[in-house]
Amino acid sequence: MASRLGDQTARMLGRVTLNPTKHIDPVGTILIPLAMLFLPGSRGFLIGWARPTPVNTRNFKRIVRDDILTTLAGPASNLVAAVASLLALVIVAKVTPVGAVAIKELAVMGGIDPQLMAASPIVSPMIILFYMGIWLNLLLAAFNLIPLPPLDGSHIIRHMLPYKALRVYDSLGMISLILILFFGGPVISLMVSPAWAVFNHVLLAL
Repeated sequence: MASRLGDQTARMLGRVTLNPTKHIDPVGTILIPLAMLFLPGSRGFLIGWARPTPVNTRNFKRIVRDDILTTLAGPASNLVAAVASLLALVIVAKVTPVGAVAIKELAVMGGIDPQLMAASPIVSPMIILFYMGIWLNLLLAAFNLIPLPPLDGSHIIRHMLPYKALRVYDSLGMISLILILFFGGPVISLMVSPAWAVFNHVLLAL
């Protein structure tokens, strides 16, 4: 989106690519997840991040509009990926009778019967993959829309603030991180729940 609106910074730095090695952050992608993986009491919970994609708003013709559109491109792509995963599950349900049963079990009980998984060793993992694709992409869309710096949602809010308030908002720093850690979960749940209910309703109607 930034490229289309006139900013070629990411493209010139080789970041407009599907090659994952270009987006690896040594700390956020490797060190932190590895540390949490072996941290006592983590119970398999991992957190991490990739390198942020560079955007230079000075290259935009209409800074406010173009910055907001660039910000919304990420969550929009997550929603598209979630819908694509839903369509994949609809196709699986229509093509294979076992798939329809497995999808409903997953939507209702959060898991697939082991016997059913054994009877469909190819279809069942596909269903779980696409189902998790819906959930994770909805989470990422909601997370990035939280209006706290440095998350994408802050780029939208900051354009609506007067100058004095903007200076305070941009300097939140550690306070912003604390707010995300303590209140991010409930806020994301509140944002995701309606969309998740709609997706599940479609799956249960198959």
